[in-house]
Amino acid sequence: MKQELKSKETQDLIINKSFELFYEKGYNATSIPDIMKETSLSKGAFYHHFKNKHEIGVKVIEVIIRKRIKEGFIAPLNNMESNIPKLLLEVFTNRIKNYSDREKALGCPANNLVGEIGYTEQDFRVILKSLFEEWREQLIKVIDIGKKRGEIKKDVNSSSVAISLICAFEGVRSIRKVYDDDIIFNEFLESMGNFIKNLGI
Repeated sequence: MKQELKSKETQDLIINKSFELFYEKGYNATSIPDIMKETSLSKGAFYHHFKNKHEIGVKVIEVIIRKRIKEGFIAPLNNMESNIPKLLLEVFTNRIKNYSDREKALGCPANNLVGEIGYTEQDFRVILKSLFEEWREQLIKVIDIGKKRGEIKKDVNSSSVAISLICAFEGVRSIRKVYDDDIIFNEFLESMGNFIKNLGI
């Protein structure tokens, strides 16, 4: 049991340190020696847990990035007691307001991988697509509930609004990296507020 626990702790260490390196340097620029140095693991100890960087990348997406999206964007949408436009506004603005300087500078880890890997890593693409799709489906569900309650206009296309919200949010995080200026976020918050307000009745 102790050995299993130690093995799990070592795997978690590799996954967490790899995530930080991918976030700081990018997936392609991060090497196995970089990860071994950060974890202080020997070559033998490292390869006992992972065959290659690709395996680690898959785990980083499945474990860390999945958790970030689910906890930050999907789970909050389950609060159906709230007015739906108000709920959407909170989900898509509060997160930005609370980003650290590091998070502002480095952008969204999931979006960074999408931009860096594109279509070349099929395994990554499939998992990332499933995450974004889960987010989109939850948004569609919430928007449909808002329409039934009379809180959102009946003629609103729930699917197109959902993908627009996700793309706007992910896009502004990328553009903020280029500008390195919070004015980009401030203008996004204003436009997002107006967009969501116009969905309501």
